[in-house]
Amino acid sequence: MRAMSIAATGMSAQELNVQVISNNIANMNTTGFKRQRAEFQDLLYTSMDQVGAQTSAQGTIAPTGVQIGTGVKAGSVYRITEQGALTQTSNTYDLAIMGRGYFKVNLPSGEDAFTRAGNFSINAEGQIVTEDGYTVSPGITVPAEATAVKIDATGQVQAVIPGATEAQIVGQLELATFVNPTGLEAQGDNLFKETAASGAATIGTPGSTGFGQLQQGFVEASNVNAVTEISSLIIAQRAYEMNSKVISAADDMMSTTAQIAR
Repeated sequence: MRAMSIAATGMSAQELNVQVISNNIANMNTTGFKRQRAEFQDLLYTSMDQVGAQTSAQGTIAPTGVQIGTGVKAGSVYRITEQGALTQTSNTYDLAIMGRGYFKVNLPSGEDAFTRAGNFSINAEGQIVTEDGYTVSPGITVPAEATAVKIDATGQVQAVIPGATEAQIVGQLELATFVNPTGLEAQGDNLFKETAASGAATIGTPGSTGFGQLQQGFVEASNVNAVTEISSLIIAQRAYEMNSKVISAADDMMSTTAQIAR
C-alpha cells in the first residue's frame, strides 16, 4: 500500500512548511527580518505502463501511460528580500536602507558579516556598533565632544563640534550588494555571511548606482505580512490533516483486504 508512505512524505513536508511559517510569525517585530518560503518538489515516479510505448505490431503508440508518484520532498527554503516598511525611532544612530544593500559588520573573529538591521549605537570608544557591540564597517569613530551627529542619505557621517563653524566629516558608511542575496547564509542575530551561492560582496557608497540610500532616525521593519502567514498556516494545517486521512483510509483498506483473505 504505497499510499501510506506517500502520505507520510506529505505530512513531513507540511511539518517543515509550518516550521518556516512559525519562524516568520515569531520574527514579525525583528528589525530587518526577511520572511522565508518553503518550496517543494515531487519525488521519483514508478512507470507501470511506459508513456509512448508501442501498443501494436502496426506501430501504434500509447498516448498516455501509468506513472505512480512516490510523494514529495523539500526543494528549498528561500528568503524573500522585498523592502520592509520604515519605522521612525528618532534615534541618532538608527539607520534604514531604502533599496538594495547590506551593512557590513566586523565580527570579533575577524570575519565579515552583513545585516539589514540598522539599530546601531556607539560604544565607549565612540565607534558605531551593532546592538551586540560589533563594529560597523569601515569603523567610524564619533568624537566624544560632538554635540550632534548627522548621517545623510549617502552615508556621510558629520559631527557638530563645539567652537567649529561647520560640521566635521568623521567617516563614510558603506553598503554591500550581492548578485544573489537569497544565497546568503543566515547566522542569527540579524547577521548573514556570503557564500558561493550569493557571490562576493560588492562594496559601494549609499545612493550610488545599484545601492540603496540611508534614512537616519529610522529602522527597517520585518517584511512579514501577518494575514498572509496565517492564511498559509491554515492551508498547511489542512494539507497535513488530509495526508493523515489518507493514511487512515489506506489502513482501513488493508484491514478490509486482510479480512477478505481469511
